[in-house]
Order: sequence, then C-alpha cells, then structure tokens
Amino acid sequence: MKIYKILFFLLLTTGITAQTKVWFDTDIMIGMPDKEAREVDDGITLIMALKQPQIQIVGISNITYVDYGYGVINKILNWHNKGAAIPVYKGSAFANDLGTENDGTRALYQALKKEKLTILALGPMTNIATLVKNHPDIIPQIDRVVICAARTPGLPFNPGNGKVNVFDYNYEFDTASMDVLLHSTIPLEFAGYEPSSYTHIGKIDLASLDLTNDADKWLYDIVQPWMELNERYFGVRGFIPFDCSTLGIVTHPEYFTYYENIPIKVTYKKNDALAIQPNKPFKNFLEVSYKFKSQKKVKYARRALQGFEEKILETLRVKN
Repeated sequence: MKIYKILFFLLLTTGITAQTKVWFDTDIMIGMPDKEAREVDDGITLIMALKQPQIQIVGISNITYVDYGYGVINKILNWHNKGAAIPVYKGSAFANDLGTENDGTRALYQALKKEKLTILALGPMTNIATLVKNHPDIIPQIDRVVICAARTPGLPFNPGNGKVNVFDYNYEFDTASMDVLLHSTIPLEFAGYEPSSYTHIGKIDLASLDLTNDADKWLYDIVQPWMELNERYFGVRGFIPFDCSTLGIVTHPEYFTYYENIPIKVTYKKNDALAIQPNKPFKNFLEVSYKFKSQKKVKYARRALQGFEEKILETLRVKN
C-alpha cells in the first residue's frame, strides 16, 4: 500500500510542477518611437508569459526592428523575470531574408539540439522558417509551432466599430516563410484575430495597475497612445490583445474552442483591406476550412471563452 501512495504522490507532484518549455519569437514594438504608436500586445504577452508557472521560456529571438526590440525585451526581463536568466537574440531585421542565418536562428538550433521545445511565434515566420529550411534535421525536436495568424473563409479583420479592415500582418509580411512551415511535418497551432476578437482591454481594465511601481507605470503610459490610435481608427478606446491568445492556447487551453485537424491552405482572392492596402486589389489569404482538400491539417483556435480576458488582467496584476 505504501508504494502506491508514493507513486500517487509522485504523479501528483509531477503534474503540478510540469512545465512546457517554450522558445519565444516576437516582433515586439511596444513603445517604439514612430509617427504613430506601435502595437503593445507582444509586450503584454511577454509580461504575461514571464508570470505563468505553466511554461518556462528558454530563449527569446526577435524579428523586425531588432535593435529596439532587443532593448525593450531586456527591459521587460529586468522587471519581470525572477527565474533563471533568459538569453535574448536578434533575428531577421526586415523579415525578407528567408534562409539567411542570424543570431536567433543559430541559438534556436542549439537550444533544440538539447531538448524538444514549443515555439511561440508572434510575428512573421522568417526566423522559424529559416531554421526549418536550413536544418531539416532539427524538425523532430519541435513539439509544435504556435502562431498568431490565419482565418476562416470570409472573416474580415475589423476590430472596434468594424469600419476599417486590417490585414493578416504576420502572414502577409512574409508569405514565403509561412509556406515553408505549411509544407513541413511540424504540428502547427493557430490563434490569431478570430479568437482574440472576443477579448478587449480598455482604460478601466488597466486601472488596477500599481502606478507607484516602475514596471506598471511604464506599461500604463506606453499603452495610452495605442488606445488613442485605436479610438481614432476603430472608434473604440482600447485594443484587442492578439498575441495573448496565441500564448493562451499554450498556458490556458481550456479557455478556447478549437477546430481540430482542420485543413489549411493559401487562397487568392479580392483584398478586403483596401483602405490600408490600396495597391493590392487581390492578394493571398491564409485560411482554414473542413471543405479544403489540402493535406496539411492544423489546430485552429476559433474563440476565446468568457474568463480569458480576466486571466490576462489577473496576470498583469501579479507582483513578482
């Protein structure tokens, strides 16, 4: 009887302490000086990820605006990472050089040689596709790539009041790299605009941040111009935290509904975001549908359930 109790205890404690080991690849731009405010969801997602006991970030690579991103990632780590040091590497600077090695791809290759990892891909796929293209031997070490992209057919990306459609940035910025992943054997999971559209963060949601705390004050101040920009374009003061859903299907999978093993393919059709892409009357779309005959099948998050938005806010309130 004692041996069974010991085994039960070991199983119980193993379940409690087990972590998903994650490589974090991001096009983080939070707070970057520009003509207009830049998106903040990558930064919020990194803060959230650092506070989740369910995962362990073993490394971070960035893509586009890599010099600024390198600095802001390390700033966030200095505030919020209370565990082992997490190395940060610069990746593709412009997301247009598929196949060209960089510090990020080299570091990710070495990390995967040591252990299997989940890759959380929050920007264009250039870094990940370069790794896969140049080192197909490493593919069995990739548990899955979790991506912020894709849609169901006919779904416009129209946040807020729906008057302006936006485009699938992470896919359209580097379609060639996404094609590499779509033609690989790597398990792919998608959580982009569609599930994220069920979440929204406004000014009141951030009222519980501690403005006497340097990290919280920085985040609160950085988010305000982004909220103002969203109000100007979409009629709502606040924003959809897209990348939080991508992280969420790893850390809180029970808060989403899914299409399992759904075919994915690239379609070519009339552009639905002409207001911001006036020179593209037609373009490629990355879509999922059970009607497709494509061989590649993926897991696709279709909705964030009630409660996930509060999980985001609860996590931001956690003090390290």
